[in-house]
Order: sequence, then structure tokens, then C-alpha cells
Amino acid sequence: MKKLITNLTFWVLTAISSGALIGHFFPDKATEFKWMGTNFIELVKLFIYPIIFLTITLGISGMGDLKKVGKVGGKALIYFEVVTTFALLIGIVVAYIIKPGEGVIAGNLSAADVSEYADKSKTFSWLKFIKDNLTIQVLLFSIIFGIILSKIQNKSFIINTLSTISKYVFKALHWVMFLAPLGAFGGMAFTIGKYGIHTLIPLGKLMLSVYITMALFIFVVLNLILKYYKLRIWSFLKYIREELLIVLGTSSSEAGLPSLMEKLERMGCPKSVVGLVVPAGYSFNLDGTTIYLSMATIFLAQVYGITLNWEQIITVIGVLMVTSKGAAGVTGSGFVVLASTLSAIKVIPIEGLALLLGVDRFMSEARAITNFIGNGVATIWISRNENELDIKKMNYALTHISETEDILKDNFK
Repeated sequence: MKKLITNLTFWVLTAISSGALIGHFFPDKATEFKWMGTNFIELVKLFIYPIIFLTITLGISGMGDLKKVGKVGGKALIYFEVVTTFALLIGIVVAYIIKPGEGVIAGNLSAADVSEYADKSKTFSWLKFIKDNLTIQVLLFSIIFGIILSKIQNKSFIINTLSTISKYVFKALHWVMFLAPLGAFGGMAFTIGKYGIHTLIPLGKLMLSVYITMALFIFVVLNLILKYYKLRIWSFLKYIREELLIVLGTSSSEAGLPSLMEKLERMGCPKSVVGLVVPAGYSFNLDGTTIYLSMATIFLAQVYGITLNWEQIITVIGVLMVTSKGAAGVTGSGFVVLASTLSAIKVIPIEGLALLLGVDRFMSEARAITNFIGNGVATIWISRNENELDIKKMNYALTHISETEDILKDNFK
């Protein structure tokens, strides 16, 4: 009983359930709890950039061969492109098989204003993407700083100082994570209270299609990627279950990013690979967002009775391959990028976005969780591909999960 009471997973799950119930039965009161979810995410975000900087800098400075940095980075980008393209194709294929847009009448579109998203989508550019994406900027700065530090002869004092700072940053993060149940409660209560479960019924088929597709992607595609090196997706998911529940409750993969990086290192992934792959993945390896964008595009085409020919489908794929990479660099994330995609294709009315406004929040959980798992799998795969994954540490972490969690807690005392 004592172990259950001190288990963070138990409290996050309880918070999510309580938030959903209060959101359903007391919607007006539930929306007032939005600040709890928002503030928790903002609090966790404070740790993201210091952790990225410290992890990458310490990882690269300890690397003997700097060519390896470029090799790992190049391999990561190739992996991201291949896997997200595969996710894109799966989304389109499933959308054509299930046909979630059939039977939804375009004339019943909400009068919601979508001009905000349309206007933002017109201003997207790669220069703006890099300029506005602080994660990419911190990533590049950390790589440069780490390379410079590796060239300094008397660097032990700097490295020891950074290592000490890193220890206390993670200790502070541990204390913040105790607030995760409050963040999960606030996020879930607001979502259910504001939009209501009844809003899911008209577009239930689309939601079901998206969730099924993402489940297939995780348990088939990502599982096969890990199976190549005789690793199991189920063991990894169990290992990061607390982080998954936090992402589910807050609808934000950023809420679990610092903790994910720590756990990947704990299970044997080298600091340098974790520091490069995870932050870059949050901008270039958005598997869940890519699936959602592809399915939403085909869904809207079906709603308007538009039959896309092969040339148009190829255009959709080509445009999404580019625009999906900008989902993390634009305010409004995937929804703005979807507006950008529809504007570029010029076949599907952008007004159709009004249909998705009500249910987009409910699908954001699936996107966030899939993105989160995808970046974890990418890090493990690249670590193993580089022959740097500590198999003994990984096996111990995955088979002694409760003990590993106790070790993590002890380190922060």
C-alpha cells in the first residue's frame, strides 16, 4: 500500500481520471483549471534548454573523435526522413481504406474563424523556422560549444562544473515532476470541460482512424525497428510509462522531454547520442503529427467529395514531407502546418479546417504520445547502430524497472 501511495504513475493516472470526470460533470468549473496544466508545462520547459545544453556539451566534449558528431547527426536526419515519410504514407493509405470523411456533410461546418491559421501558414519559411525554433538554436550552439570545449587542453574544471550543475538541474527537475498529477489533472479537466465528450460523436470516425493508425505505427513500425536489434517495444513503453501518462494528461510531448533524456541515458544510450537525437527529433521526427496531417488532408478531401488523382496525391505527399518538418517551429503547431499544406495544394478548401477545430485537442494526445515514443525509439536505434548502446545497462533497466526508479529517486535525495 505504501509503495502504491508513493508511486507517481498511480497519482498521474488518478489525476487524469478525476480531471475527465470533473470536466464531464462540471464543465464550467473544469475550464478554470486550465492554468494548472499550462503552468506545469511552462515549468518543465524551463529545464529543456539547460538540459539540452548540458547533455550535448558534456557528451561532445567527452568524445575523442569529432567526426562521430557529424556521423551521428547525419544518420539521425536520414532516419527521421525515412521514418516520417513512412508514417505519412501509412496515414494516407489508412485514410483511403477507412474513409473517415464519408458521410460528414460540409454544409454543417462550424462558423469558427480559421483565418488566424491561414494567415500564419502564409508566413512560414525555413529561415523563419530556424529563427523561431529555440530548440534548434540551442542545439546548434551546444554542438559548437562542445566542439570548442573538446579542443581545450585544461578543461577538467569546466567539465566538472558543468557536471555538478547538470546534477542539480536534474535534481530540481525531479522535484518539479512531483507536480505532474496537478498538471495532468488541469489539462484533462480543461479539455473535457471546454469541448465536451459530445463533440467527438460527429467526427468519431476520424478520431478512431487516427488513434488506430498511430497504434499500428507504434506496435508494428516502431516495434519492427527495435526488433531489428532484438529489442522489444513493450519493454520500452513500460519503462517510460510515467512519462507517457504525463504526456497524455498534458497533451504535450515537451512535458516529458527532460525525463525521457535522463531515462534513455539510464538505460545505456550514450549522453552524446541522447543530446543530439532527442532535441533534433522534436523538430524533425514528428511521427504522430505527420500521421495526423496526412489523414486530416485526405479526410477533408472526402468531406468535400474531392477525388484526388495520383498526381495530386503525390503533390500532397511532397508538400507534407516539407511542411510537416515545421510543425514544431510555428505557433499552433500541426494545425497551422495543415493550413499551410491546404494552401499549397490549392485543391481542398481551407475553410474545412473549421471541422477539425473541435476535435483537434482530443487528437493532440495521440500526436504527442506518438512523437514522444518515436523520438525514444530513434535514440535507441541510433545508439545501437553506432554500437554504443550498453546492453547490460539496458537489460537491467528494462527488467528491473521498479529498482531503476528507486535508484533515480535516491540520486535526487
